[in-house]
Amino acid sequence: MEPAREQTLDQDACWRALAARDARFDGRFFTAVVSTGIYCRPVCPARTPRRENVIFHPSAASAEAAGFRACLRCRPETAPEMGAWRGTSNTVSRALALIEAGALDGGDAEALAARLGVGERHLRRLFRKHLGAAPVSVAQTRRVLLAKQLIHYSDLSMAQVAMASGFGSVRRFNETFQALYGRPPSDLRRRRVEGEGAEAVRLSLTYRPPYNWAAMTTALAARADADEWVADGVWTRRLRRAVDQTDGAVSVAAGAPGRVRVEARIDDLKALPGVLARVRRVFDLAADPEAILHDLAQDPVLAEAVKRRPGLRPPGDWLDAALDDPSDRLETRDPQLLARAERWRPWRAYGALYWTLIEEGRDAQAA
Repeated sequence: MEPAREQTLDQDACWRALAARDARFDGRFFTAVVSTGIYCRPVCPARTPRRENVIFHPSAASAEAAGFRACLRCRPETAPEMGAWRGTSNTVSRALALIEAGALDGGDAEALAARLGVGERHLRRLFRKHLGAAPVSVAQTRRVLLAKQLIHYSDLSMAQVAMASGFGSVRRFNETFQALYGRPPSDLRRRRVEGEGAEAVRLSLTYRPPYNWAAMTTALAARADADEWVADGVWTRRLRRAVDQTDGAVSVAAGAPGRVRVEARIDDLKALPGVLARVRRVFDLAADPEAILHDLAQDPVLAEAVKRRPGLRPPGDWLDAALDDPSDRLETRDPQLLARAERWRPWRAYGALYWTLIEEGRDAQAA
């Protein structure tokens, strides 16, 4: 087993984080153990492997492309999404959003590159640089990890899991799991279920704390309309086939620290990856609070506000066809603010959020 050809990780720094079981690095890299053929999260409770047996990968896709299989103990599918590189490549960010929504479940990398306005070779080079794996490998890992989560947390039948996670057929689903884990996917389920599964799909999505849930639900409630609303702390979105490729609804509520609870009631399970991708965007679950705090605190005007109210995130749009990265969007024509916001890149959207709070505080004091 060999590491991905192009990586930007500091292997020694990763080893120190692994040895310390540092939760801040969960999802930022994965530990591949050559003696076992397994890759883990840095917070895995298993015994720390020997240094000479370890290779660190920047993504789960990189580890799987190198021939490693996911640990069944720490379950890499539950790690927070890697967001540390976001803002450095808008093309990769847009490509990942499309892949997460299922762009490579029915298409190929050439078509994906064309949608992004770049060549396929250039897209593969960017993915190797930032994620250590090709786009098709990233898509394959996304399917497998979503399937594992559905196996563990839902009562869907195996055929339904295959459909909901983007596999083209049950046969392909079974073959992939047999190749990766040496067993059929049904063997990974801890409990047996009868029938064709529950009415709703319930699972959790992860994020990096801190997260100001109250501020997010307040912002979402302020924009409520006939298709989405907030009641008793639960956000609900009505799904329409013309928009979401399915009818139904999805609800999101706060879960355990680092998690949100999602319940999707849909009549076409093939639409689930796209629905989950939009939920992640609306709730900004891929944000990197540590990087945002570090960068925005360099502005003396924002520093105190960012430290006083950590975890603020701007809500995303359910439908988003914009070409720029949501984290760097700035909706203002104020020339002075535009000039100041240049120092907030690539987090201008977050900087504007804190700037608004500061201005509102000034207005309150003046009144």
